[in-house]
Amino acid sequence: MIAVLQRVSNASVTIDAQLKASINTGLLILLGITHQDTENDILYLVKKIAKLRIFGDNEGKMNLSVCDIKGEILLVSQFTLFANTQKGNRPSFTEAAPPSVAIPLYESFITKLSKEVGFEIKTGTFGADMKIQLLNDGPVTIILNSEKVES
Repeated sequence: MIAVLQRVSNASVTIDAQLKASINTGLLILLGITHQDTENDILYLVKKIAKLRIFGDNEGKMNLSVCDIKGEILLVSQFTLFANTQKGNRPSFTEAAPPSVAIPLYESFITKLSKEVGFEIKTGTFGADMKIQLLNDGPVTIILNSEKVES
């Protein structure tokens, strides 16, 4: 499971020209799910995201988490994080989990992250063609990969 975290001043997701969700200061998270992912991957990432200190304190040091600043989270599924570009010029997405595997894990991720941070997680729509707008703050972009987590 891969999560790309972007510290944002604001972010939104639009589907078919309709605003689906928007946040102010917080995290835009792009989440990629692969065949081998389990609840252990979810638990690892959820705990890491909730406690990751990437927001500035009064001295400008990255000492605060999204919870500390009372920020918001916008979560968007993104199978293209598992693109394989080793051969040719057209990416292969065979490492991305099919919807029958990915959707339950995605929904579990939302539930567990919301519980961990103590507030509602805003989301896109799984599998939809989405337009994402964001103002990256910093810029700060962190990539988390649960691949090395022991089950």
